[in-house]
Amino acid sequence: MKLAYWMYAGPAHIGTLRVASSFKNVHAIMHAPLGDDYFNVMRSMLERERDFTPVTASIVDRHVLARGSQEKVVDNITRKDKQERPDLIVLTPTCTSSILQEDLQNFVERASMSSDSDVILADVNHYRINELQAADRTLEQVVRYYLEKARRQGNLNISLTKKPSANIIGIFTLGFHNQHDCRELKRLLQDLGILINQIIPEGGFVENLHELPKAWFNLVPYREVGLMTALYLEKEFGMPYISTTPMGVVDTANCIRQIQKHINIWSHILLGKIFDFEPYIDEQTRFISQAAWFSRSIDCQNLTGKKAVVFGDATHAASMTKILACEMGIRVSCTGTYCKHDEEWFKEQVQNFCDEILITDDHTEVGDMIARVEPSAIFGTQMERHIGKRLDIPCGVISSPVHIQNFPLGYRPFLGYEGTNQIADLVYNSFTLGMEDHLLEIFGGHDTKEVITKSLSTDTDLTWNSESQLELNKIPGFVRGKIKRNTEKFARQNNIPKITVEVMYAAKEHLSA
Repeated sequence: MKLAYWMYAGPAHIGTLRVASSFKNVHAIMHAPLGDDYFNVMRSMLERERDFTPVTASIVDRHVLARGSQEKVVDNITRKDKQERPDLIVLTPTCTSSILQEDLQNFVERASMSSDSDVILADVNHYRINELQAADRTLEQVVRYYLEKARRQGNLNISLTKKPSANIIGIFTLGFHNQHDCRELKRLLQDLGILINQIIPEGGFVENLHELPKAWFNLVPYREVGLMTALYLEKEFGMPYISTTPMGVVDTANCIRQIQKHINIWSHILLGKIFDFEPYIDEQTRFISQAAWFSRSIDCQNLTGKKAVVFGDATHAASMTKILACEMGIRVSCTGTYCKHDEEWFKEQVQNFCDEILITDDHTEVGDMIARVEPSAIFGTQMERHIGKRLDIPCGVISSPVHIQNFPLGYRPFLGYEGTNQIADLVYNSFTLGMEDHLLEIFGGHDTKEVITKSLSTDTDLTWNSESQLELNKIPGFVRGKIKRNTEKFARQNNIPKITVEVMYAAKEHLSA
């Protein structure tokens, strides 16, 4: 358990609730104090859901603290069973309920005897793992529960579908552009002639999970959620899985080639033919994805050598690093992830594509690194966007945690060939903001000639007088932020509370010395 005012990944129960609420006709009950029930508001606001979020808080109040939960949790489970008639009820503990050391498994067993719904306790350690790890574990637990149930009942069908098919594992609520990515993956598989067997957990029914083994392979687009389920299905049923994220031109092609390899193992036996997706890759790369053309254009070549910083979850940060370095010729000064549990894989993926690697879940370390590197652009989470605003460095958001602006109503996938276009736009627009300011200063704005300025400093102990502000405004926009930061750094080091033109020139001489 960690006390922080800002975290990259939330507590474990949020991950469990995200998975449970992604399934259809599944209800989650959270045993927690009143302040922990913000998930419903967060999900309905960000995802703009039209239905109520299927999560109920079993409140830990002063009576519970004094006498224990007694029948409260059991009553809440049986009440929701009668009201909602869900297929499954998931009871998730929280850090608070874990401190009380109540036997929630006993509550689940007692409630199961009087409920028509299946009832399970989320098997996660709320002190040792975070939101993403808990989501991964919960999804695997639910899949395992229903496949073992189907095996006991004798209705487990492991025969392959007549045509090549796939399960997409790991699309769930509050994920970064997950709904758009899912739509793009469905279109990609349809183009390849591959059927969709199931998509879990988003939009899936737990009663259909027994049909998962019928697919020819599993596709896991994000390492954070779905990998444990894919490993379980591989071990129990011999199902191959593909965990290469189809993000960027190169890795999208690599993912398709892996799909071709897996389905050709059975296609020549069951269908009497071999699939060849190379013509499809060639056509999509040359005509559908504009990113391949853009990387050879003068606009992209102007970005060559510019410095960037990348930070996010393991999947998106690794993919973005490779896209910037390999496909766009941009120097990645530092790349990092807050998924400390996946450190080994992440380092293996990015070690040849960046100057340094940062593994941390402390956003202040990331902010200090960005201030030290002084990149031309940042590609990170909502937190890095805030850091960029303070340092006057543009930031493109490429990973959770995100603001509501990254739950767009329009279609904006990051995966597949359409995703390559979205990423190219994001990269180009992030880098050209400084040049736009510079051109406006040279040629004048279209609405006013009066220069309107605001303080870029995040500290209140420094002030700029009017002469120094005018001098600062004469500096081209694409270097103004750097000069301002260096001047303020010099002023603080020398205990100068007010910045004048003389201080600006003194700072310049100090740096040149």
